Amino acid sequence: MEPTRRIDVISDAICPWCWIGKTNLDAALALLGPAAAGFSVHWRPFQLNPDMPPEGVERAAYRARKFGSVTRGAELDANVAEAGRKVGLEFRHDLMLRTPNTVHAHRLLQWSGARQHAMAEALFGAYFRDGKDIGDVAVLAEVAATLGLDASAFLASDELVEEVRAEDAYFRKIGISGVPSFAVDGRVLFSGAYPAEQIAAALTRQAA
Repeated sequence: MEPTRRIDVISDAICPWCWIGKTNLDAALALLGPAAAGFSVHWRPFQLNPDMPPEGVERAAYRARKFGSVTRGAELDANVAEAGRKVGLEFRHDLMLRTPNTVHAHRLLQWSGARQHAMAEALFGAYFRDGKDIGDVAVLAEVAATLGLDASAFLASDELVEEVRAEDAYFRKIGISGVPSFAVDGRVLFSGAYPAEQIAAALTRQAA
């Protein structure tokens, strides 16, 4: 079956709920069985921290400033880790030393073409499980290589930088303020890491 409905996942590579949301989307598509072939998944860029310096920042200090204290940041990390465990994901916040600028990660994701969905998983795993600095183009080239892709020349260029920033600005303009957000054929259905069963039900309604 040729895909007839487009699922856009508006996401950031450093959004923990986006990794959980992807996992739940994959499970939802599995629940749909053969009907899942009627959908194609596309990843769209959104920056949680659009003003982040290009080199990123030290994560612990950044989280303390953002949430008021190191303790509060740790509490939120623990909540995310528990939610991740429930869907089979391991978050290693102890390995995550920097909060990166994600423009280059978004560029890589858009460049990946037909491998986009696999690249999204690779980026989430590199950051949240392995603690890698995915704002570093050398690290991103290594992530791409795990999928058999040579992205070194692309990452050394400025290709897709403006496109990523323009899409990010567009989503803000239309009122999206949180990710993951899921759209089907351009219509935003919901934002958040909904359980697989709810996602499957929403997709079933769209396919009817």
